[in-house]
Amino acid sequence: MTVRYYDADNNRVEEALGWASKKGWTVKDAAKELAKLKANKTTGSGPQSLRDSRKIVKQEKKESAEQKKREEIKNLSYADIFSKYLIYFQNNKRSAKSWKREEQLTRLHILPVFKNTPLGKISQIQLERLKKNMADAGLTARTVRYALAVVRQVFNYAIRESLFSGQNPAAGGKVVRPQEDNRKDRYLSREEADLLLSELAKRSGEVHDMAMLSLFTGMRFGEVANLKWSDVDPFQGIIILRNTKSGKNRPAYMTPDIKKMFARRGPGARDLLVFPARGRENKPHYMISHIYYDVVGKLFNQGVNDKKQWVNFHTLRHTFASWLVEADTNLYLIKDLLGHSDLKLTERYSHIGENQLKQAVLKLQNS
Repeated sequence: MTVRYYDADNNRVEEALGWASKKGWTVKDAAKELAKLKANKTTGSGPQSLRDSRKIVKQEKKESAEQKKREEIKNLSYADIFSKYLIYFQNNKRSAKSWKREEQLTRLHILPVFKNTPLGKISQIQLERLKKNMADAGLTARTVRYALAVVRQVFNYAIRESLFSGQNPAAGGKVVRPQEDNRKDRYLSREEADLLLSELAKRSGEVHDMAMLSLFTGMRFGEVANLKWSDVDPFQGIIILRNTKSGKNRPAYMTPDIKKMFARRGPGARDLLVFPARGRENKPHYMISHIYYDVVGKLFNQGVNDKKQWVNFHTLRHTFASWLVEADTNLYLIKDLLGHSDLKLTERYSHIGENQLKQAVLKLQNS
C-alpha cells in the first residue's frame, strides 16, 4: 500500500507504507497517516515524510533500548557485578589460589553486608559495617584490608566495563584501612630450638631438615620449598636463593650442620628440588607438613591466646634474626642476610638487643 503527497519542496512523493496483508494497513489507516504528514507540512513541525517518520521511530526505539540498558546497569547489585568480575578474574588474572580467596571473602563477609544493594547505593556506612563485622569475628587487620581491596577492585572493574559510572567508595583515602603491629615478639631460645628439632626428627626427617634449614639460614618457607640442587654449593657453603620476595637473588650461608644435612640428602640432579612434595613429580610443597604444627602446637602453643606469641614456621626465620641481634651483629648485615629491601623491616628486631641492654644494666645492682 502506498501514499502520494507533496513534500516540503512541493515535489510529488510516492512512498510505500508496507504490504497490507503483512502490516495490517487499511485505506483508513493510510488516510490518517497522510493527513498527519500534510498537517506537519502546514505547521512545519514533526515528520513530513514517511522516511522522517521511520527515522524518528527508529531513534525513539534506540533511545528506549539505551535507557532500558542504563536502568538495568543502574540496578545491578554488588553480587551481580562480582559474578562478572570473578569470571574475568579467573580468565585473565593470577592463580586459582587468589580468586578462590577473593570468592571466599566475598561470600562469607562482603555479601552479607552489601546483599542486593546496587553499586551506586553502597555507602561508607556499609564499608564501616564490613570492617566492624570482620573485626568482631576475630579476623586480622590484614584480612580486613584484603576484603576492602577486593571491593575496590570490583568497583574499578565495573567502571572499566561501563557497568558503573559513579565514584569508587573504597578508593584512595575514602575508607580508613585498619593497621596492625605485625612485629612478632616470639622467637625460640637455644634450648627450645634443640627441643623442636629433636621432636621433629622423631616424626619426620624431611620436616626436621626443612625446619633446620630455615632456623640456621633465615630462609622463608617458600624459599625452602622451591630450592633446587643447582643452587646448593656445599663446597663453598653457599645457597643461592632465586626470585625471592624482594624480587632479587640473595645468598644464604651454611653452618656445619646444614652442610651435613645436604650431604646426607644428596647431591641430587641439578634440576630437581631438594624437598619435593610427596606424590608429586618434582613439585614444591604448598605448605609445611601438619607434623610441624602438631609438634609446635604441643610444645609451645597450648594455652597461648596472643597470636603474636604463637610459634609457626616463620618463627624459625624470626629466631635466626633474633639470634644474630643477640650476637651483636650489625643490623645492615642482618638486613642483607634476610633479603629485606628496607632497613625498617629489619629494625623490628632491634627490641631484642634493647632487652639485652636492659638486662645488662639490671645485673649491675645484683653484682
